[in-house]
Amino acid sequence: MKIVCLNSSPRKNGNSTTISTEFTDTAQQLGAKVNTYYLNTLDFKGCQACQACKNKKAACVLKDDLTPVLEDIRTAHILVLATPVYFADVASQAKQFIDRTYSYYVPDFTTNPHPSRLETGKRLVFIQTQNQENQDMFNDIFPKYDFFFQVLGFTNNVLIRACGVNKATDAKKDRHLMDMTQKQAEKIMAAME
Repeated sequence: MKIVCLNSSPRKNGNSTTISTEFTDTAQQLGAKVNTYYLNTLDFKGCQACQACKNKKAACVLKDDLTPVLEDIRTAHILVLATPVYFADVASQAKQFIDRTYSYYVPDFTTNPHPSRLETGKRLVFIQTQNQENQDMFNDIFPKYDFFFQVLGFTNNVLIRACGVNKATDAKKDRHLMDMTQKQAEKIMAAME
């Protein structure tokens, strides 16, 4: 079992990273191989709308620090995408990555019954943290990205969400959140066997 974990917070030890680490540590203990990337430390651009991935090549033609990450995801079974909420959406680092997943779509993706170049059956674990305590705020973020990842072949996707966390240590202190994260990792690993 291979997991690729993308941490998009500029705070390397922030709450979203704390949760993703709890998830991946549990998965590793259960036998998963985990490759973790900190998007904020990578030098990469967002999608350039060049359409080369639809005309010349079956992958993104940009050559930057995200190139090996996109390749790594091709062979992963689980993608963990961890992001804080900034201005009512994912962090810009996560959004740049998400935009580059456009390269996974086949040229005729709007009409093709198999619009993705990725193998089906992958799973997305979407980790969302927010300072806002009100769970009704920003509850639209996961559904919109879940839709696009489902089109790419990610199914049975899971949201792990922490509201009312701000200080970098808040998530770690929430034992219920950490226990729930461990249980999700155990459940997903068992389901993927």
